[in-house]
Amino acid sequence: MTTTPSVHLDHLSKSFGNVRAVADVSLRIEPGEVVAFLGPNGAGKTTTIDMMLGLVRPDSGTVSIFGETPADAISAGRVSAVMQSGGLLRDLTVRETVRLTAALFPRTQPVDEVIERAGITAIADRRVAKCSGGEQQRLRFALALLPEPDLLVLDEPTTGMDVEGRRDFWNAIRSDARSGRTVLFATHYLDEADAYADRIVLLRHGRIVADGSAAEVKNLASGRTVSATAVDVDQRALLALPGVDRVETRGDRVIVHGQDSDAVARYLLGIDAVDLEIVSRGLEDAFLALTTDHPSDLAGSSI
Repeated sequence: MTTTPSVHLDHLSKSFGNVRAVADVSLRIEPGEVVAFLGPNGAGKTTTIDMMLGLVRPDSGTVSIFGETPADAISAGRVSAVMQSGGLLRDLTVRETVRLTAALFPRTQPVDEVIERAGITAIADRRVAKCSGGEQQRLRFALALLPEPDLLVLDEPTTGMDVEGRRDFWNAIRSDARSGRTVLFATHYLDEADAYADRIVLLRHGRIVADGSAAEVKNLASGRTVSATAVDVDQRALLALPGVDRVETRGDRVIVHGQDSDAVARYLLGIDAVDLEIVSRGLEDAFLALTTDHPSDLAGSSI
């Protein structure tokens, strides 16, 4: 039996004047998936999310959330969002803010339970004005959890959080996903996408250029990275080696990206380099390859 998708975008497009923000995007997200929405600034991520939430009307194409319009799904409490910013009443405490927001819904989860799930019990009596940026993001997360939504949309949700806060936040998200909640998040932290997403959707110039698991997206960046500690490295000589496409130096560490790692390793060992490492390319390499204007860097354009 075919299930109704949590999100179904069908040939979605949106322009602002002469700027094509989103160009013919089609996407289907199933219930319980955790999907990372990635792309450089200006790729169309926020505009696409705004259309999912009914905040922006598409020029063409359709948006369906659980088989309904965004407005109907949101009115039914099936969708919540945590945005990069949003008005919080600075003179209220954290608990007062959650209680006030809960009063806007016909049915919500218990206030103290939501505060605990968001990891802000310890600051529940603190005024919002005294909360850090990361703590305010956790408060927004608590507000989003109140109606127990089926779809949670997160736009840069961990901005301002420290490392421990980010880890605790994503542990809570994964726990919710196991219970069937769908999560869509946009982030600039590629390590978060790599570690926590079931699926990665990568946008470039308003179009989807990759859609698959983290491993599948990484495979689109062919080649390996060779790094070593060396002095007096001749970058031009390295760039002249077969298959080398990029050379970086970080202090006394040289990092070489290319197709023939054996040739690079032989060269570096020949100049007495030490601490040599060879690794397959990661998500960052795939991200750069798929979102730059150098098609020769790509191993493929689809998964």
